[in-house]
Amino acid sequence: MMLPMADVTRRAALRLGLGAVGAASLFGGGVVRRPAPARATGTTFPTRESGSFVSPARGGVETNWIIARPPGQTGPLRPVIALHCKDGDAAWVMDLGVEEELAKLTAAGRPPFAVVAVDGGNTYWRPHSSGEDAGAMVLNELIPMLAEKGIDTTRVGFMGWSMGGYGAMLLGTRLGAARTAGICAISPAIYMTYFGAPPGAFDSVDDWRTNSVFNLAPRLAPIPLRVDCGTGDSFYYATRSFVGQLKPPPAGGFAPGGHDVEYWRAQLPAQLAWLDS
Repeated sequence: MMLPMADVTRRAALRLGLGAVGAASLFGGGVVRRPAPARATGTTFPTRESGSFVSPARGGVETNWIIARPPGQTGPLRPVIALHCKDGDAAWVMDLGVEEELAKLTAAGRPPFAVVAVDGGNTYWRPHSSGEDAGAMVLNELIPMLAEKGIDTTRVGFMGWSMGGYGAMLLGTRLGAARTAGICAISPAIYMTYFGAPPGAFDSVDDWRTNSVFNLAPRLAPIPLRVDCGTGDSFYYATRSFVGQLKPPPAGGFAPGGHDVEYWRAQLPAQLAWLDS
């Protein structure tokens, strides 16, 4: 059985003969790079602000974060928390073109907002028997920190790709409808069986049953939701099955494309505009 492209590690990509250039293209920007330190610019927040913190929820791991704002913003902005795919990181999210699209939306007269990305590892943004919980890191460490960075965390949006698409729905329902402004799940990693999931996604069959995305449907109902997936994506059929059970039906839809950066970049403008509505 073929693994989804986003679940192939960089090392595996090289073994498959993609070469350094092909592997870099597959993961949307190549080498994982450490964000530059945050810099203040007087009374105007920087367009990109970055830093890191040690995350107890992730077992003491140094965790990088990046805040992207439209240019020239001086007041508090509402945030969209953007969750990366497997083998991604905060810098990977920004490499999709987030900053450019935020600037375009604001230039077109749309209300400004910030996109926040953070390193989450490969644990599917959820608790595991090891004690690591990247989801708790987002909810209990990252979001409270944002309130100190000129971000209005009264209500929060979520978006994510592949593993992060699953995570966006999971964390949105954990935060609850009162504080979740909207969720955009892009090519969500939905596994119909425990045995179809990659190692590390779930601890056991019972863990998969408990944390299956299908169990989230009732809690997603009161939250604005958008789901997008390419018709050539390995998650296409599982996503169609999931979407068919949602009431009300989500925004978004299915369009030609695969489980890859090309599709994700093409869909990003419409998704950010929807989150800005």
